[in-house]
Amino acid sequence: MDPRPMYRHAEANPLRRAIRRSAGWKPFSWFYARTLHLIDRAVFRLTRGRATFTSWLADLPVAWLTTTTGAKSGVERTSPVLAIPAGEGKLVVIASNYGQRNNPSWYHNLRANPRTRVLFDGAEREMAARELEGDERERWYERGIEIYPGWVQYRTRAPRRIPVIELTGE
Repeated sequence: MDPRPMYRHAEANPLRRAIRRSAGWKPFSWFYARTLHLIDRAVFRLTRGRATFTSWLADLPVAWLTTTTGAKSGVERTSPVLAIPAGEGKLVVIASNYGQRNNPSWYHNLRANPRTRVLFDGAEREMAARELEGDERERWYERGIEIYPGWVQYRTRAPRRIPVIELTGE
């Protein structure tokens, strides 16, 4: 594992640090949970796939996760998620859902079918999801906090254990 994560919060400029921190505050996270995915989609389309609002403004690593079947609907769904580059073509995603009561729908979809398509850094590939447990989960959650400090508040606020998922290329 690379000892120095990409996208370190401490190395971001003051504006990007403030934006990253704002998402941990309950009113902002409530607002972001309801709007940010829509804004990310629009910016992604406008920039022809080069950026999302989150990646542009906060310099956070965003992946587009396409679950092949919705857990309830059976319909293909695509969601923007923060992704932690994990080396060797792997990514780690944290199903925080902004510290809300329930896990995000993409998490349930991955549980129903762990095969997924991921678009990250301009490359799309097939991947398989595996939920991390124990020390491995804790290590990646802490590494995620180095990138995005909002996960500290989400862990405190969420009335559930926030899942951490490893995505591996097939």
